[in-house]
Amino acid sequence: MRLRALLDTDALGLKLLGGEDELDRSVRGVMTTDLRDPSRYLSGGELVLTGLAWRRDADDSEPFVRILVQAGVAALAAGEAELGSVPEDLVVACARHHLPLFAVNESVAFATITEHVVRQVSGERAGDLAAVVDRHRRMMTSGPAGGGPDVVLDLLGSDLDLRAWVLSPTGRPVAGPKDAAPALPTELCAKLAADHLAATRAGRRAPHRVPLGGTTYSLFPVRGAARAPQAAGAARDARETVLSDWLLVVEADAGEWAEERLDLLYGVTQLIAVERDRRDAARTVRRRLAQEVLELVQTGAAPAEIAARLRVAAPVLLPGLGAAPHWQVVVARVEWEDGSAETGPVAQTLLEEILVDPLATGPEHSDRIAVAHTGGEAVALVPLPAVSSEHDGSETGILADALLESVREPLSAGLDGDGRVTLGVSAAVHSAEGLRGALEEARHARRVAAARPGRVCAAGHQELASHVLLLPFVPDDVRRAFTARLLDPLRDYDRRHRAELIPTLEAFLDSDGSWTRCASRLHLHVNTLRYRVGRIEQLTGRDLSRLEDKLDFFLALRMS
Repeated sequence: MRLRALLDTDALGLKLLGGEDELDRSVRGVMTTDLRDPSRYLSGGELVLTGLAWRRDADDSEPFVRILVQAGVAALAAGEAELGSVPEDLVVACARHHLPLFAVNESVAFATITEHVVRQVSGERAGDLAAVVDRHRRMMTSGPAGGGPDVVLDLLGSDLDLRAWVLSPTGRPVAGPKDAAPALPTELCAKLAADHLAATRAGRRAPHRVPLGGTTYSLFPVRGAARAPQAAGAARDARETVLSDWLLVVEADAGEWAEERLDLLYGVTQLIAVERDRRDAARTVRRRLAQEVLELVQTGAAPAEIAARLRVAAPVLLPGLGAAPHWQVVVARVEWEDGSAETGPVAQTLLEEILVDPLATGPEHSDRIAVAHTGGEAVALVPLPAVSSEHDGSETGILADALLESVREPLSAGLDGDGRVTLGVSAAVHSAEGLRGALEEARHARRVAAARPGRVCAAGHQELASHVLLLPFVPDDVRRAFTARLLDPLRDYDRRHRAELIPTLEAFLDSDGSWTRCASRLHLHVNTLRYRVGRIEQLTGRDLSRLEDKLDFFLALRMS
């Protein structure tokens, strides 16, 4: 706003004492002070209000005005209540430095002037930002992407002084301000996402206001065209989108905002949704690759055909990778108690989000995976860079326990007591022949997770390398996966080193774990036998002094 507009508002009670030629200056804010040196609190463009308590004698006016001018303030307004009138020495100092000076009638509170200026400046900024956002929206909907959500968040910060972030439904930061302020803590992101999902499931009207740690955050849903509810408040539609929608977090209390500002923020969410829809469209190729591989595996296609499709997928998912990767399979299912909502697509979107590295930021970091869905189930094909070192028993790739650690709280809130998310994770395989067994292993692991209590559960291949797999209902492919999990590292090592670990294992179990009887049977020194058994334990991660591990090896050998 212009200084001239202040004089046109009778309710402010302002009288111009000097600076008539400077009334076209812009006012960008307002500050009240009685400090002798307020420069540390000034950023330029302010209307400074003062009650003159800083003035002890006439010599104080000149340095005070000089400090204001050096800080770049727009004007000074002095109250008449303290001295009855504005002293002449202050009028002279302002005239000397070309600083506009107003007198404030003692009947007018500084708060009245402050409220008026803030309202006018904020309204003008909102109007300017609305025009920028509208122009940006037209550019993005008619041409290439305009820089993603970060561009919009920068506009909010620079034009409305609003710090804002875009979070995924699991609380992962997608975009945030680029200033030097610290990022939102991980725990706070998870809490905000959980509160947003809970409010959405409860049908509360947005924006959702969440006070945390002395700060109020306002949460706005970001819904793309493909995910917008068909009918407001419909439970079916809410459950189809609640676990996949992004949210805009604004560090402000929107409860006191005017409708114009709320409309502006909803416009911002629509702009961010354009980027979200583009990200989803870019996943089409990866989803199609996953669907093709899944169909080949489920229909019993020849390993050579599956391998050919994997060779096509590898450079798309891991560009520049020199060697063929290993693969893991992750299966997810979203289930509602009444079974009324479509779960396949939302499970697909949710699994794509869950598999993102929790330390990654931005909307494109989940492009290393391919997720298909069939019925109510989502299946992810996750590439892992191949390693050249020998098996050492250490775990690589995705671990089921860690997978849900950071997302359990928000997902539980989104499920709201009537839904479940269950996941199963296979071991890594390095060939097309092992992919069908990995799929069955992941599906069985998911069934193990589903048998556990809780709204969000996962189980991994480590929990399946046990005689539980010998139950009659377990598919043959999973039984093969069980034996391969325990014995393949030993077979591979024997093939490379002629170490006879498999015969040693058989003899050791047949000797009931007796070192002397086994060594005598194999015509070995006991120390050599101990070395071989130690290598078996190192390669498999098992302990042959434990009954459970002996039993698993015994069953695996009998089934192989």
